[in-house]
Amino acid sequence: MRLGGKLRAALIVGAICALVVAGCGGDDSGDGGAASGKPVAGAPSWCGSKKITLALTDGFGANNWRRITRAEAADEAKKCPSVTEYKYADGQGNTQKAISDLKGMVAQGVNAVVVFPDAGKAMLPALRDSYKAGVVTVPYRVDPGGKAGEDYDYFISTDFKEAGKLWGEWLKKALPKGGNVINLGGPAANSQSLDEYAGMKEVLADRPDIKFIGQTPYHVTNWDPAETQKVVTAVLAKYPQIDAITTDFGAALASSFSAFDQAGRKIPAVATEDANVLACDWKKRQKDNPEFKLFTVDSQNWMSRTAVQFAVAKATGGQVPSSPVVPQKAFEDSLSKKPNPVTCDPSLSGDAFLSSHLTKDQIKAALAQ
Repeated sequence: MRLGGKLRAALIVGAICALVVAGCGGDDSGDGGAASGKPVAGAPSWCGSKKITLALTDGFGANNWRRITRAEAADEAKKCPSVTEYKYADGQGNTQKAISDLKGMVAQGVNAVVVFPDAGKAMLPALRDSYKAGVVTVPYRVDPGGKAGEDYDYFISTDFKEAGKLWGEWLKKALPKGGNVINLGGPAANSQSLDEYAGMKEVLADRPDIKFIGQTPYHVTNWDPAETQKVVTAVLAKYPQIDAITTDFGAALASSFSAFDQAGRKIPAVATEDANVLACDWKKRQKDNPEFKLFTVDSQNWMSRTAVQFAVAKATGGQVPSSPVVPQKAFEDSLSKKPNPVTCDPSLSGDAFLSSHLTKDQIKAALAQ
């Protein structure tokens, strides 16, 4: 058994209080006594005094988005002196390795683990085993199924359907006469890409002149730049008219722009997540390729910080944050000066994300890993 008796009841009540009202009855621990600790003076409220080892396990960690996201998590963990050791494991896109990595962290005796469950529901048994073993277990971003409080402590989510709705509304502006849209996504059946497509379809229900062509709900790219280039090359060869591309990894798409050049094709309107390379390419290509309109949502690399806050708070006795839901936000729009015009920072590499919460030096260090 994970925990029993009065302590288990206190945990359940405390977790409910923390999620609903960020604590009950003025209890500064915010978690009903889940860990024997108190907020540390000078540290964030989510940092309690109980000493812990924290781990982050990635389903895949080799692209620039993951490097920045990993650095965001590590930087957040450093804010709490009670985190005496921080560990990391990269599943390398292999579900069995990702499962083994999580089990290995539990076997090593970590107190809390943050998990990016790329494989979705295939990760649920390992998450449940970690939780039952008494390790504070916090999956984030990709829905693993299951239920918080039964299979893991918290799931840090974001509404990817809302991102799709933002893209869809922008497509209406970018394609006033309609057009053909290619949608690129990550691994097959991942919840993020599916939800984004559902959001776009909902918003575009009144615009049948805007049509998704090719593979639906999306062309599988595994969020891998090399695979994305293969997919883009194939769709350019197959479809003579592409008026827009939507994708949840803009940096990978930008790495495929050479395929347009080789095919003698102009880059169409693009709705995606922000990336410095996209913004800089947009600025560079506007004179000769005005059809290249750009809209981005915040890439949310910093979402790993929220997961760290919840995990550390529960494990150290700190105050659990009020909401496990990270909002979707528009970031750039070349058709409007709001929320931002398209930005480009030439002092950073194209791999950078300007929506990151890291400093420029931290971004450079993360991408050099």
